[in-house]
Amino acid sequence: MSISFSQRVSGTGHITTITYNREEKLNSLNAVGIQELHEAFISLLNDEDLRAIILTGAGSKAFFGGADIFEMSELDSDGARNFITSLHKLFLTIRTHPVPVIARINGYTLGAGMELAAACDLRISTNTAIFGMPEVRVGLPSVIEAALLPRLIGWGKSNYLVLTAENINATTAYEWGFLESISTENDLEKQVTKISDAIACSGPIAVRSQKTLVAEWERLSLEDSIHKGIDAFEKAYKTDEPYQMMQPFLNRKTKK
Repeated sequence: MSISFSQRVSGTGHITTITYNREEKLNSLNAVGIQELHEAFISLLNDEDLRAIILTGAGSKAFFGGADIFEMSELDSDGARNFITSLHKLFLTIRTHPVPVIARINGYTLGAGMELAAACDLRISTNTAIFGMPEVRVGLPSVIEAALLPRLIGWGKSNYLVLTAENINATTAYEWGFLESISTENDLEKQVTKISDAIACSGPIAVRSQKTLVAEWERLSLEDSIHKGIDAFEKAYKTDEPYQMMQPFLNRKTKK
């Protein structure tokens, strides 16, 4: 088993960390690991007290070092389709998971690892991490969730990564907009905790609704996105969460 879970109480619920451990292989993704990760995320789908998921790789050398090249070297065309489809299913499960998923990036983040980070809602990294899309160097195109990159960093920068296979450092990834935050290795946990706690202290129904809306903004026209937001705003008032969450602010105003 290459997956471990840890959990801590935060805000109105709890936060779960999923750690993928193939440290000796730079946390590269093989078929077994992909399936185990997929099952890990599926197992958390119905946890109503879950507020956020933190995803990380074991050790300090790599977040996810890409797909396992030794396994890929033995694939035929049918096996290749099955492998890449299972990887996409994992990424899609992360993208559509009801709670925000935070990538805690602690080292090399290459190929499928960069796509995995892109599939997460937020990306927090050490300032020593390295990012790249090296697939063309081994005779393969960058595919599936590599399609998220232009939405995050723009077409030109995405073309640079997938066509040259050159790596970039964390500072560049942050400046390009791929990362939301960078910190020293010693401060990474503190920064991830700060951001995940901020999510956990917000309205849990509102946060889940917001993640769904953001996903819809990706695929809908501006006008349709606005109308989806009107529906979501109305739906929020069919719960008591807005009234509960507003009350502390109202109480402070009353005291003044």
